[in-house]
Order: sequence, then structure tokens, then C-alpha cells
Amino acid sequence: MMEQRISLITLGAKDMDRLARFYDALGWQRTPSPDGVIAYDLISQTLGLFPLDKLAEDIGIDPAHLGHGALTLAHNLREKSQVAPLLARAKAAGATILKPASDVFWGGHHGYFADPEGHIWEIAHNPFSPLADNGAFRWNGYDGAD
Repeated sequence: MMEQRISLITLGAKDMDRLARFYDALGWQRTPSPDGVIAYDLISQTLGLFPLDKLAEDIGIDPAHLGHGALTLAHNLREKSQVAPLLARAKAAGATILKPASDVFWGGHHGYFADPEGHIWEIAHNPFSPLADNGAFRWNGYDGAD
């Protein structure tokens, strides 16, 4: 059985230094990592940056096949008021704002940005899915008994 979790999210980077500077500017701390990987430990996961050509080589495909699929990464926040400032910080770090902070029809609040290489992030507050004390996310939230 495959457990329901994602352990590592790897972004293929065209310019490792530029992309790492972006995530550094968001305030993320790098973790020691060998072999040309830049890693950021997250809550229960790790975000890894790896040279795009090396990622394609590792998979055994042409780098052109990696492209940008229909994928977004989401970062949920505890409060609605935190969404716009985080989007502003991302913009100051070099992101392109795709959708400014706004209310969503289902009752949440969110916005989108693309990092310097086009990876799309949603920054959101979902009042129906409150975060655990450690920041962990679950679709229907944590009720304190977890």
C-alpha cells in the first residue's frame, strides 16, 4: 500500500542560483544537501531544486518534455489578513503576481504567483481547513484532537 503523503516536491530549475535566491528571499532556510540539490525542509515534506537538465536525465526524457504542467503548489495561512502581505513579499523577491489576494466564491481568500521560473503557487486562507498548531494542513482541518 502507498501511504497518502508526498515526501519530496522537486522543481526542475533552469537557473539554480536565481531560483534559490527567490525562495531564500521568502524567508525559507536551506538544509544541508549534497549532489547539487538545494533543499528546503517543510512541515512533513521537502522542496528540492534540481537542475532541469539533470532532472530530465535522471527520468530518462528530453528536458523539453518536462515543461510546465497543470500543477499548482499551495501554501495555506492561518488568517485571511496574511495572504496579501505574503503575495507582496513574493513579488518583492521576484515573483509575478497572477491573481491578487481576493475572496473566493466558496468562502476562502487567495491569490496566485509564479516564481521566477514559472512554478505557480496559490497563497490561501481556507476558513474550513484550519491548520494544526505546527502548520500542517488537512482538507477539513484539525479539530485539536489530532
